[in-house]
Amino acid sequence: MHKLMVLYPEPADPGHFRDYYVSNHLPLVTRMPGLLAWRYSFEVAATQGQTPYFAVFEAEFADAAAMTAARASPQGQQVAADVANYATGGAVVIHYPVQNGTC
Repeated sequence: MHKLMVLYPEPADPGHFRDYYVSNHLPLVTRMPGLLAWRYSFEVAATQGQTPYFAVFEAEFADAAAMTAARASPQGQQVAADVANYATGGAVVIHYPVQNGTC
């Protein structure tokens, strides 16, 4: 499995971010080909001190090639272009293969 994570610093207008993100951006995300699962939160907290992030998003793909293809697709390009419509604080995008652990 391969994860894509987006970390959002505090936007200029948190209310607009929340409304636009849920009503407009996430519906675009769900159309990305190869997307297996996704989740987000506006309740980002730090274990110590103040968190540098306002929101977080995670997407799961079968592998890095599936994520790359999804991001390069017309739907993925539309998602990327839409970020400027709500994320006035910017966005940090990272991705990584997931290694499963055992308990």
